[in-house]
Amino acid sequence: MSVAPLGTLNDLPKDYVAALSDLSLAPLWPSLRDVLPHDMPSRATRPHVWRYGAIRPNLLRAGELTPIEKAERRVLVLCNPGLGLERLIATPTIYAGLQLILPGETAEAHRHTPSAIRFVIEGDGGYTVVNGEKCPMEKGDLILTPSGSWHEHWHAGKNPVVWLDALDLPVIYALEHSYVVDGARQTIKNGADRSMTHYRRAGLVPYSVLGKRREDYPLMRFPWREVRAALVDMASGCGPREPVHLAYVNPQTGGECLPILGFSAQMLRPGEEVRPPRRSCSSIMHVIEGRGVSQIDGVTLHWDESDTIAVPTHADVSHRNMGERPAFVFHVDDAPLHRKLGVYEEHERL
Repeated sequence: MSVAPLGTLNDLPKDYVAALSDLSLAPLWPSLRDVLPHDMPSRATRPHVWRYGAIRPNLLRAGELTPIEKAERRVLVLCNPGLGLERLIATPTIYAGLQLILPGETAEAHRHTPSAIRFVIEGDGGYTVVNGEKCPMEKGDLILTPSGSWHEHWHAGKNPVVWLDALDLPVIYALEHSYVVDGARQTIKNGADRSMTHYRRAGLVPYSVLGKRREDYPLMRFPWREVRAALVDMASGCGPREPVHLAYVNPQTGGECLPILGFSAQMLRPGEEVRPPRRSCSSIMHVIEGRGVSQIDGVTLHWDESDTIAVPTHADVSHRNMGERPAFVFHVDDAPLHRKLGVYEEHERL
């Protein structure tokens, strides 16, 4: 179907355009295809890989150059090259950064309107306190910090602790609702966190919650050792072409953990290639173990342990494990937001 070209600003008298401008008005039709292109959205986000091996020395140097008191949170932000350094975003809806805390340091308590997660990359002896619950930080652990939750970070170990931050900050900032409130040190109210006491096994919840209003955030920490074991067990019962992919969910409701961002973990068997449907949502993929290669909209990106990859909306994607052992990856996407807005789409591959 042929479509007639739309009129441009040059088609209009200059005095008319000036008069509209003086009234803070603009004609839609010259810019209509910028905001409503045919068939496929316009995308500035680029497929990109941030290599941990190159980032880590600069992150450690940040620890030498800037004391925690001067940084509040010592983070190097993953900036998508298609979106610009000044925007501080990995995709249009996902802020991501690598945060460093050194032995003996404390990142003081605060709370903010964006929701956040921590996904631990390396180190031991670190922990996060979320609303009074102490959450140990071990490699591969996912720790939630829902909107408005008090949180602070501590390091009682001997080596640097690094984690991946992911926030819905771009969305909250676009709503002009992004701010932080400082607070006093929290009183820790638990021994072992609830991931080890109340919600350790899938399909089981405390009997006392039955028939009561379900909590929005009953579980703050998802230990990697449990998730990894679940993926390995799942793989033993999957066919060779069936993806080994698990979603992180609220154990009381079965719904996604946070309102805007969703999280999942995937195992790629040696030599396996996965080709998911083309989806409307954007995402980042963080490599927990292994090495491989991704094809994203025709761009080839090789990845190794602890690298992070940006995936634009509506991207044509495949991931292949290039190692001799299973690879494990962690996904962050904005599918929960798309579903709530009623715009989520999946397109089967040809």
